[in-house]
Order: sequence, then structure tokens, then C-alpha cells
Amino acid sequence: MFQSRIHGRGGQGVVTAAELLSVAAFYDGKYAQAFPSFGSERTGAPVVAYTRFDDKPIRLREPVLVPQALIIQDPTLLHQVDVFSGVHDDAYILINTKKTWEELGIESLEHSAFEYRRLTVPASDYAMKYVGRPLPNAALLGGYAAATRQVALESVVRAIEERFPAKIAEANVAAAREAYDYVRAQKVEAMAHA
Repeated sequence: MFQSRIHGRGGQGVVTAAELLSVAAFYDGKYAQAFPSFGSERTGAPVVAYTRFDDKPIRLREPVLVPQALIIQDPTLLHQVDVFSGVHDDAYILINTKKTWEELGIESLEHSAFEYRRLTVPASDYAMKYVGRPLPNAALLGGYAAATRQVALESVVRAIEERFPAKIAEANVAAAREAYDYVRAQKVEAMAHA
């Protein structure tokens, strides 16, 4: 079973990202589940959503405490919420930012044996470029597909196209594809230096 946790703020599409990710996994022939955990249900409040997928039915229904992948949609949460709780050294971490790990103040996680799993992507920039709004969720799912290889990019695209009207879907797909290429290149470079 592959488990992921998505951290962000209300209004950033955290819950939608989890739902799209589970649909993409379903399109890849997996059993999948997605569910949110809300604190305060206000725009800007911290929100967490979870996904699981497996080749067999999933019976678990509790929050993901030890994720194999972590998506952080809003880097301002890094020092406000314990987003790294339960995250092991070999987990994939994808942060929506242009900054380096050092600039984010999390250098202690940067120098592990699995540095190629510690990735950033300017997802909000891609969302602004294509969608016209800083909603990073679709771009981050493209980056997630490249980082983890747990879902196919084309399955992410299909989930986006099914969820949104044509023009909005097209813009989000473009953001997801650019994020996918960005993360894939970053991962290849990090693996070459490992």
C-alpha cells in the first residue's frame, strides 16, 4: 500500500488534489481512497488530506500517520504545523516553492541518502501561468507523478479532464505537464549526484 499526505490551506484545493490523485490511481488499475481532515473550515486555515492506493482492497480508514509521500502545497506551513510528523528518511517530499531547502530552513532533511526524493516545484507559478490563479494542486499532482512514479501522468491528466470543464481542465493539464517535466529533470539531476 502506498500512502500520501497533502498539507495546505483552505481554498488551495487540498481536498481536490487528494480526490484527483485517488482517481488517477484508480485509472492505473489500483484500489484507491482519499479523505480530508479539517481543523477550522475557513479559507487559509491548515488542511490535511490523505490518499492510499494498493493492488488489493483497502480496509484502513484512519489518517495517514506514516506517509511514503508528502505534498506541501503551502510552504508557510513548514514552521507552523508539524508537516514532517511520521515521515521517514525514504519518503518522497514535494514542496510548492522556488526556494532551496536551506532557504526554507529545513536543511536537516536535505542531506539524506534519499536526496533525490526531496523535491521542490514552483507549482503556484505554473498555476498562475496557465490557470490565472495560484491554485497549485494540479501542478503538484504532475510533480507527484514524476517524483514517485506511483501514478502515471496520463492518469493524472485523465482525472483532471474528467473533473473540470474543458478550458479549466486544459489549463490545469498544462500546469501538471510542466511540473512533471520540472520534477523529472530535478530528480534525474539529484540521482546523478547521489
